[in-house]
Amino acid sequence: MSTVLITGAATGIGNLTAKALARAGHRVYASMRAPEGRNAQPARELRDLAAAEEADIRVIELDVASQESADNAVRTVLGDVDELDVVIHNAGHLVAGYVEAFTAEEIAHLVDVNTLGVQRLNRAVLPHMRARGRGTLLYVGSTTPVTTPPFLGPYVVSKAAMDALALVTSYEVSQLGIESVIVMPGPFTQGTDHFPKASRASDTAVAEAYKILDPLVARNEQATESLFTPGTEADPVVVAQEITRILALPYGARPFRSVVDLTNSKVEQANAAVTEARTEFVRRMGFGEVLELHHS
Repeated sequence: MSTVLITGAATGIGNLTAKALARAGHRVYASMRAPEGRNAQPARELRDLAAAEEADIRVIELDVASQESADNAVRTVLGDVDELDVVIHNAGHLVAGYVEAFTAEEIAHLVDVNTLGVQRLNRAVLPHMRARGRGTLLYVGSTTPVTTPPFLGPYVVSKAAMDALALVTSYEVSQLGIESVIVMPGPFTQGTDHFPKASRASDTAVAEAYKILDPLVARNEQATESLFTPGTEADPVVVAQEITRILALPYGARPFRSVVDLTNSKVEQANAAVTEARTEFVRRMGFGEVLELHHS
């Protein structure tokens, strides 16, 4: 089994995935901000679960908005064990509102967390993986770059940027024996803190200019729920189960993309068309080797 470091493990998909992987026998470093402060309760619950079920879950601090924190987290893991096999990029935040009402700084902050947080942790862990010639970068992305729902503009931008960063990074690290996986969850209105803790735009004067759309925004969560076939149990645990399934596959045989979408939004078909076009383009450039994992 693998040693896994996962970000954003205090709640939602990250928390569920940490539990699922530990129960499957992996050694899991469940990271979060302030595990002795604001996240003391989820940290304690994970430690209690580890003790009760004899699961190997170790809670550590990691703030993806800080390179120093990312470096320290990886250093902590490698101080305990010799090898870090898998990094799961899961930490993220949701915002909702009219794009114009967000300042550039607010959008930049969201991109800093949802996209550049990935880059910080990659920079912390890739020297170790490069030295080994092996490792897995697993990104918890989103179907939103394909479906592009309204009233979540900055979030869509940040997740699209994260997806692109994961993709272009995969070209390079694949030649050094490091595989990449992008898991794309669809929307979930329950079981995560995304909607309840979503941030709003600060420029209320601009938001007021769009008040004709307020009734649409007010039923955003309801509209999302309507996408599910009646009777569907839209529990985000299915994402944790899919990640667990993927990591049980042989190294080098894991899918580059996996969509976990219960809304039947044709994301797989869109991915297939884009992948075909991208693959042909890269091969026409004469760079086809970056599309394949090279490992011993």
